[in-house]
Amino acid sequence: MNAVTRRVVIGTAAVSMALSLAACGKAGDNGSGDAGGDGKTIGLLLPENKTTRYETFDRPIIEAKIKALCSDCEVKYNNAAQDTETQKKQFDALVTQGVKVIILDSVDYKATKSWVQQAEKKGVKVVAYDRLAEGPISAYVSYDNEKIGRLQGEALVKALGAKAKDANVVMINGSPTDPNAPLFKKGAHSVLDTGVKKVVYEQDIPDWSPDEANKKMGAAIDSLGKDGFQGVYSANDGMAGGIITALNKQGVKVPVGGQDAELAGLQRILKGDQAFTIYKQIKPEAETTAEIAVRLLKGEKIDDLVSTKVTSLTGEFKDIPAKLYDAQIVTKENIASTIIADNVYKAADICTAEYKAACEAAGIK
Repeated sequence: MNAVTRRVVIGTAAVSMALSLAACGKAGDNGSGDAGGDGKTIGLLLPENKTTRYETFDRPIIEAKIKALCSDCEVKYNNAAQDTETQKKQFDALVTQGVKVIILDSVDYKATKSWVQQAEKKGVKVVAYDRLAEGPISAYVSYDNEKIGRLQGEALVKALGAKAKDANVVMINGSPTDPNAPLFKKGAHSVLDTGVKKVVYEQDIPDWSPDEANKKMGAAIDSLGKDGFQGVYSANDGMAGGIITALNKQGVKVPVGGQDAELAGLQRILKGDQAFTIYKQIKPEAETTAEIAVRLLKGEKIDDLVSTKVTSLTGEFKDIPAKLYDAQIVTKENIASTIIADNVYKAADICTAEYKAACEAAGIK
């Protein structure tokens, strides 16, 4: 696991939300492109837009870095809006258009095997971004996702305090089609199975849906009773919002954790509704992915950009070159020294009128 030096993260989508650059390659300067491709186009396929990070951070950072490294490269971008068939059509279209490098953040990792295999036959290199897709992937950039789950479990145990050993916990896990979700779950269980009394209710939530998480939390309260659990693990901040709405409706106050350091999640932490989130520095992940894609397009080596090798979740594809970044727990006490210090969000973004008093109490101005 490689720790990363904190770097400034682009904190606003405005910087380059629409950096789809017109290709203006010169004759003879076609990178690794061959017949049917101009060697100057990189595909970028993101999985969904319910999680705010993709359109606000990942896309503009990747596009800006590609532009910086290859001024005459074009980025062809699409978001699948959580639909596997839509993403397959987007992927196939890029291959048909002659795109030779595709950055893929998959909706359903199991579905990608045949896509990537067919692409490989046509000389297309696929970089798996954030989620490890199935198939002969050229590189993978993400986080140590099992460790993130452990951090979530540790943060929830800490939030429960001295009562942790006697606490029953509800677990609301991520989407079954996201390969990271079982890793978060595994990591969290490795801590919670010994750190708390019992996990008394557990559900996986399709599409990471906050609405579905809200319904499942309501069902858990109906099943267990208002006093039947003392904490809730939420795999991400979006679902934590739905969970907390269900808890508030029933007048239940227990620690709830999340992940992704979303703006709404940070505000809930300051207000005291959410106990913690997990901050994953998106900029190094996104910029490394962009650099790998540009190098692959130019036929250059990527050895110095990767630091480990991984095996696909099915075990079929081995020795995939990878770079896995670190993450950290964020609570009310360190929002200023992490999120704000790294310019993910400015104090003004977080401390709107509703949260001004909470910000002042936390020393954020």
